[in-house]
Amino acid sequence: MTLNRAVRLAQRPIGAPTTGTWRVDEEPIPAIGDRQFLVRIDLVSLDPAMRGWMDDRPSYMSPVAVGEVMRAGAVGTIVKSSHPRFREGAVVQGLFGAQQYAVSNGAGVTPVDPTLGTPAMYLGVLGSTGLTAYFGLLEHGTPRPGDTVVVSAAAGAVGSVVGQIAKIAGCRTVGLAGGPDKCKLLTERLGYDVAIDYRTASLRHAFAEHCPDGMDVYFDNVGGAILNAALANLAMHARVVICGAIAQYNEREAPPGPSNYWRLLVNRATMTGFLVFDHLAEHATARRRLAEWVRSGQIYAPDTVVPGSLDDFQDIFSRLFTGANVGKLVLDISGRP
Repeated sequence: MTLNRAVRLAQRPIGAPTTGTWRVDEEPIPAIGDRQFLVRIDLVSLDPAMRGWMDDRPSYMSPVAVGEVMRAGAVGTIVKSSHPRFREGAVVQGLFGAQQYAVSNGAGVTPVDPTLGTPAMYLGVLGSTGLTAYFGLLEHGTPRPGDTVVVSAAAGAVGSVVGQIAKIAGCRTVGLAGGPDKCKLLTERLGYDVAIDYRTASLRHAFAEHCPDGMDVYFDNVGGAILNAALANLAMHARVVICGAIAQYNEREAPPGPSNYWRLLVNRATMTGFLVFDHLAEHATARRRLAEWVRSGQIYAPDTVVPGSLDDFQDIFSRLFTGANVGKLVLDISGRP
């Protein structure tokens, strides 16, 4: 009998997750009920938001309970189905969790259309990260031709797409990344006009040099000191889009609020948080537009797909916070176990 292997939350982390945060269990493959299907998972998405899901505090989703399978986006193939809309052999994407097999009733599941992109792309540019970039910038950042758009974590899964959509919208783009290799990627492959190495640059001086008239849009993926520095460099009527806070997820104590928030008042600016789930009705249209931009070469979607097993989950997850990956980070478990 083939067993299911699943990564379960063993204890809530304090600070960065450690080897004791998760455990890998072997258990019988779950049986399907009426209007359900069984998915054999090949690709597991690794995202910074997963760190927040492990904390027992109010958020936009309930926390992962201790003992539960770690929540994660994934792509796999339906191997057994009693659901009329999901046939056996179909490739699908959903929040199936970090495990080898998952049962679903179809809620929140997206069929993978091979005419739009590969299965891995459905976890990246055609999945939640690409859609987050799309709606975050176009709906909440409302870029206009000639605007200066600044993006933190610009070589990450979301940031790499944000900058390219901004260029499509006719904007000037400034990206922040850590290290010369990532900064080179920003300007030579992702089309950013300027790359700032936040590890070595004085952000105050760099923003003054490269955004002399201020930032029209600041797309924030990191929070912390970088957000605070950006708030001091806003243009009149700027839009600050809050997407994530990578710099804060592993903090043991809540960081202080940004001291430069008052610049929102001075510059009559707005700061808006959003979730990709806010735009569910528009996902299909956005996915088709993103796929066309990829096909036309207007968007290059970098990814880091790591072959391995669920035993590698913790080590690979840590890459999200050390800067060891470029673009979308995916664990490929198709080789088993």
